[in-house]
Amino acid sequence: MKVLVTGGAGFIGSAVCRYLIEETEHKVVNVDKLTYAANLESVALVADDDRYAFEKADIADREAMDTIFERHQPDAVMHLAAESHVDRSITGAGEFIQTNIVGTFVMLEAARAYWEGLSADRKDAFRFLHVSTDEVYGSLGDEGLFTEETAYDPSSPYSASKAASDHLLTAWQRTYGFPGLISNCSNNYGPYHFPEKLIPLVTLNALEMKTLPVYGDGSNVRDWLYVRDHARALLLILQKGKLGEKYNVGGNNERTNLQVVHAICDTLDDLRPADKPRRNLIEFVTDRPGHDARYAIDSTRLQTELGWKPEENFESGLEKTIRWYLDNETWWRPLREKNYAGERLGLLKTG
Repeated sequence: MKVLVTGGAGFIGSAVCRYLIEETEHKVVNVDKLTYAANLESVALVADDDRYAFEKADIADREAMDTIFERHQPDAVMHLAAESHVDRSITGAGEFIQTNIVGTFVMLEAARAYWEGLSADRKDAFRFLHVSTDEVYGSLGDEGLFTEETAYDPSSPYSASKAASDHLLTAWQRTYGFPGLISNCSNNYGPYHFPEKLIPLVTLNALEMKTLPVYGDGSNVRDWLYVRDHARALLLILQKGKLGEKYNVGGNNERTNLQVVHAICDTLDDLRPADKPRRNLIEFVTDRPGHDARYAIDSTRLQTELGWKPEENFESGLEKTIRWYLDNETWWRPLREKNYAGERLGLLKTG
């Protein structure tokens, strides 16, 4: 296949591009507008491959999308392009509405027009995978898991925008017979993760012996998924998933935020000893607005119907991730100096 990957210079998108080029015979067209969180260095390992192409474009630009579909003639789309950081959505929701909702609408319309013009055989084979998040489901109590039938109940501007984009895909599939699928994943982590998210932020702050802010009392629970396991799952869903279905992708690794921070501190203390335990750097700060208490994914459908299972547990994946950051300062140092220095985001003005 030739797969058009939107957001392919972002964290998960770049992992998908690398996986497709390194582990399969498929071709990749990476479409990304290169926002602050995108980095072409994340695909540098595959950028010179004959099966890889890059297009700088905004998914909300219909003319650009039409041109890219016509030029590259893809067999499938993996739609990952999105604004994704909850804290940024709290104080800057407009970009999330524009990219995640309007951008998805434009992508769907461009893809539908392209799909309708294909020959019968290629039209039957075409697929559009919309990659989404478990945050659309809202917050769980102490027990239970999100399934594909869980009702949507988003809490943040980010999750609301992703819920809306999920609904658009479902509507296009039902109304136009468009060959779409949806995946909803738990929190990803791994190499090449922009350092505003919890694991890379804490890793780099702890490496530099800076304060480690933890929201509230650190009891919020997330299910953690190693990004390469996610990339494998997405290809399986694209190739073998049932059109019109949703597939939840989780790592079966529930941890409180405080447990995650402790694990990072302890791993770094082993790999790069300091003059004091890094757990001493932890500082509890005021919780963010609308902070969901717990997410946990039930991946039974994906595992039983498509045969996927994660290869990494949290401990093995975290050590690989931290070792990568230790070995790749040339990747993250410019981001810390120019794009984001680790300051807190998403603070609402009071008074």
